[in-house]
Amino acid sequence: MSENLKINPYGFREYDARWIYEKDINHQGITNLGKGLGTQIIQHTKKNNPRVIVGHDYRSYSEEIKSALKKGLMSTGCFVEDIGLSLSPMVYFAQFNLDSDAIAMVTASHNENGWTGVKMGIKKGLTHAPDEMKELKNITLNQKFIIGNGNEKEIKNFQETYKKDLIHKKKINKKIKAVVACGNGTAGIFAPEILREIGCEVIELDCNLDWTFPKYNPNPEDLKMLHEIIKAVKENNADIGFGFDGDGDRVGVIDDKGNEIFSDKVGLLIARNLSSIHKNSKFIVDVKSTGLYKNDKILNKNQCETIYWKTGHSHIKRKVYDEKALAGFEKSGHFFFNQPLGYGYDDGINSAIQVCQLLDKQNKKMSKIINEIPKTFQSPTMAPYCKDEEKYKVVEDLVKKIEKIKSEKTKIDNQEIKEILTVNGIRFSFEDGSWGLIRASSNKPSLVIVTESPTSNQRKIKIFEFIDKMLKTTGKVGKYDQKI
Repeated sequence: MSENLKINPYGFREYDARWIYEKDINHQGITNLGKGLGTQIIQHTKKNNPRVIVGHDYRSYSEEIKSALKKGLMSTGCFVEDIGLSLSPMVYFAQFNLDSDAIAMVTASHNENGWTGVKMGIKKGLTHAPDEMKELKNITLNQKFIIGNGNEKEIKNFQETYKKDLIHKKKINKKIKAVVACGNGTAGIFAPEILREIGCEVIELDCNLDWTFPKYNPNPEDLKMLHEIIKAVKENNADIGFGFDGDGDRVGVIDDKGNEIFSDKVGLLIARNLSSIHKNSKFIVDVKSTGLYKNDKILNKNQCETIYWKTGHSHIKRKVYDEKALAGFEKSGHFFFNQPLGYGYDDGINSAIQVCQLLDKQNKKMSKIINEIPKTFQSPTMAPYCKDEEKYKVVEDLVKKIEKIKSEKTKIDNQEIKEILTVNGIRFSFEDGSWGLIRASSNKPSLVIVTESPTSNQRKIKIFEFIDKMLKTTGKVGKYDQKI
């Protein structure tokens, strides 16, 4: 290894790669990542000169990272097609539109400043799964690189092509007044214009690009961002508020009364709306999502099936693809629409368009529509610190503890655990439909905790207290990012 090479192995995560730039990875490390990715693409596509679409987000250092990555890709023989400043979904779309062999998007999404990363994919509409990430890590760290002659070309004005595709046949009849918040992230140059073009009256909030993220991180799960949107919705008497993340593949939704609607419930509303036209459809939701899908009367009436699956955009995307599901919804705000509604990948702006279509069709206020689904008490997504090298083992031990509690019929808040789902950490459900979730985060050194109860807020808190007590006994779990 050359002495100036820096690349922390822990940056290779479950379905993308993320590092703090210069601290965990340097310029040479990124070039080696490009060499690793290029080698992997050539091995998978069996082409000497596969075409790879590359884009980058607005962070100050993203362009230099992209050029280091491109250097690595070209050294293996890849033909790089650079579409410039992009959202992740724009890069996914480019793979279909330009019919390329693979994609690489330079972004750390909503992570704090200093972070960088790459979202990658070979099969159209899909991003790397854990086995592909493992393979990439192995090629890159062991420097098993193919040597070839690549080249690069710039694709001009691709932003316009992407915008036109989203606007096409999506016009709404009702004038919807929408607050569009972008947290100064890259979505600011896309979302307001697209939503205006489909017929919304748009109120922009932090849509100018500023990579220092002066107010808050562009993350629709961040309470600071949500509070700003709530304020703007109330002040402007808006019909809806949308919050987009840093690379535009997620959206958060605020109703006309200024209430946050967790994305899993937005997903349920969209699924209900779609199920009347697309009967017998399948929907995929992640394990952090509300339990309401299971017994929803409208979905059941339209013979639709819901499958709970692993959290993570790569996992849900792949499951939507494998099951030929109509759509997939993730609690964090990633929504996936398969044909005829989309290409299967997550696009926050397309998700916002689906919400506008729902408002247009129902001709009711969002607060009214949300009241038509049973009320549940949900916690936000909470992430207590846990080291990357310890988090999976910690979860494994907790799974055993909870399985023992179930088998011994021990009661928590006077309820027995009735069902356990272990596709991703552990989701344990009680007789009344309340549940708790403990899993390891896929992209940060932390665990992920969620609780929900259809019965009472008190029960939601009791389940959290039960989880929190267990976490404390491990001695390996630290401070929460936010907490109920």
